[in-house]
Amino acid sequence: MTIPTPRRAPVTAPRERTAGFVLLIGLLTLLPAVTTDMYLPSLPDVAADLFTTEAAAQFTITGMLIGGAIGQLLVGPLSDRLGRRLPVLVGVSLHVVISLLCVVATTIGQLATLRVLQGLVSSGATVVAMACIRDRYTGADAAKLMSRLMLVIAVAPLLAPTAGSAIAAAWGWRAVFVALALLAAVLVVVVALFLPETLPAERRTAHGIGSSLRGYGQLLRDRRFVALAVIPGLGMAMIMSYVAGSPFVLQQEYGLSTSQFALVFAIGGTSMVTGSQVNAALVHRVGPARLLRAGIPVTVLLAAGLVGVAATHLGGIVGLVVALWLTTAVLGFVMSNASALALSRHGERAGTAAATIGFLQAGLAGAVSPLVGVLGGDAVAMTGVMLLSITVALVILAVGTPAYRRGGWVEMGAERRVGEPAVPADQAAIAH
Repeated sequence: MTIPTPRRAPVTAPRERTAGFVLLIGLLTLLPAVTTDMYLPSLPDVAADLFTTEAAAQFTITGMLIGGAIGQLLVGPLSDRLGRRLPVLVGVSLHVVISLLCVVATTIGQLATLRVLQGLVSSGATVVAMACIRDRYTGADAAKLMSRLMLVIAVAPLLAPTAGSAIAAAWGWRAVFVALALLAAVLVVVVALFLPETLPAERRTAHGIGSSLRGYGQLLRDRRFVALAVIPGLGMAMIMSYVAGSPFVLQQEYGLSTSQFALVFAIGGTSMVTGSQVNAALVHRVGPARLLRAGIPVTVLLAAGLVGVAATHLGGIVGLVVALWLTTAVLGFVMSNASALALSRHGERAGTAAATIGFLQAGLAGAVSPLVGVLGGDAVAMTGVMLLSITVALVILAVGTPAYRRGGWVEMGAERRVGEPAVPADQAAIAH
């Protein structure tokens, strides 16, 4: 008779290594964000240079999201079977090659195809980052770490558009992809030297890839997991609707220059940093489920006010930026907590679960954000799509989870996967 090997609790990191671990994971999640944001100020130039429409130029943003959505579904099970390091090293290396191919693209079709492939190969970075978190942390600790990651991820909206506009002004939009190739090459070296393998061989799935892929079926049969996994996707759709629409809204409708747009976009980037850090400070005392159920309705109310500001031009550019800042700041209470609660239900297949969340983030963002261009590409279209996204998230939270039932947030915050031991209190992974 075979004696089953008991499941081990998530490995915890020593306190002194937490900051370094956050930085490494943040660098992984930074790559797709920088690849999107550094290129943003160049969208009007791309449309003019390649003789195409604004909507077609915007697809070079959403196409990367679609590629990332597909790629994550493949990388997730692979990382559960092969470990975390190999998939990300291969993916980021291919990112270097595709970035250089973007430099020599001559048509919008070529560029869009390459951007889809770029999203596909770089998807491993996002999947591995989330899976590494679940390998070591769970519950409020995971939510706090995801919030802390925003300090690293914030570099993208704060600095990438400014850097991208400066590079494009000096050498043209194609030079932006040279910079992205160099960044990815540096990341390959950093990951190879410093990223620990958080999934030891004895904890990897022993079945074939086909069996691993069937794990998606088990995840999708978990209604609560699906609801929680969809919410970060709708939050990302809200963000990407702003990202895809803002170059045209702010530069053409509100008359900002390229450098002014980069500055305003950077100011907007501080919003989620602020919101997520407040969330990190509160999550151990209040709990991720409680913060999530409060954060989504507040975001809906602020998004409704944002649409009103956009429709009336109340306060001009200052009014719009303030309303955008407040709305996206509250998302700091939504995406991290929903992701952590979803991952806590399936620690035995963290890579597959992270891939599902990542697929929904990229897929929903890629599917929803083009509506901004379809609906006219103006401020009302952009903010209206943002409001629609977060309203759907509220409905899903109410219907798919017990968050708004009596005592439901307690149930959500206390649960863990059946059979998985709790992490002892003295092994808390995040230092206060």
